[in-house]
Amino acid sequence: MAHAIEVQQASKRYGRVQALDRVDLNIAQGEFFGLLGPNGAGKTTLISLLAGLARADSGSLKVMGHDVTRDYRRARRALGVVPQELVFDPFFSVRETLRLQSGYFGLRHNEAWVDEIIQRLDLEDKADSNMRSLSGGMKRRVLVGQALVHRPPVIILDEPTAGVDVELRQGLWKFIRELNSAGHTIVLTTHYLEEAEALCARIAMLKQGRIVALDTTRNLLQHVSGARLRLRLEPDELPPTLEHYSAGTKDGSRILQLPDCASVEEVLARLRESHVHVQELEVMQADLEDVFVQMMRRH
Repeated sequence: MAHAIEVQQASKRYGRVQALDRVDLNIAQGEFFGLLGPNGAGKTTLISLLAGLARADSGSLKVMGHDVTRDYRRARRALGVVPQELVFDPFFSVRETLRLQSGYFGLRHNEAWVDEIIQRLDLEDKADSNMRSLSGGMKRRVLVGQALVHRPPVIILDEPTAGVDVELRQGLWKFIRELNSAGHTIVLTTHYLEEAEALCARIAMLKQGRIVALDTTRNLLQHVSGARLRLRLEPDELPPTLEHYSAGTKDGSRILQLPDCASVEEVLARLRESHVHVQELEVMQADLEDVFVQMMRRH
């Protein structure tokens, strides 16, 4: 299968910080791929190298077969990037911003596609509004539109739903799914792990500039060990003998992370000994957050 993105032994250092350390990564054409990691893991650095905003110290990177350094124009033409920061020109309207972006790629008579982007991103009511007057969520929609005006086969979304309300987020993902179904390669970075779990067929996890996990979402979920319990207790006190299992609270319930399912009986016995009554109990399925936490601890 042809690759949309090829990264071979890519390294990048900023002063004393090794932002990327010999990263190898191939993303197939048409994939919906997740790139996850804590702040400072190297995600934005990798995106910057692919977009030509920074140059790797060593290694090579290609977009649709075009080297990002030697064949910059074609590589950049094949890529659309939705940045994490809200960067915009305050002197133009939404429609003018998208038309101007078309001009950067030498596109003329692109009005029909610009109008479709405005309609699909629910920007029709704001099409002639100045960018300064838009809310943060609306500005983020425009950034998505800017990344799409030249119809790139590869689209990178860097935290695209940060600060976006639920309704807008659902509309955005519907549009992005349709682009993926039409053959566009989508690369997503997000801190909303439930989004990545629902959308991405394959995921890479980065930590300190290195890939520490790379597999299908299904396989990653199967590798999670242990069991996760949600408990509502009366009184709401966890016995000291169970504190080492505590994984925090959620919606007024205690969350326990257990090494295996057999430990559930131990938890119930400790609660009985301490005269703590169980009002609600749920054995929770592992999710991508559990995988993420385990991978970050393991490495």
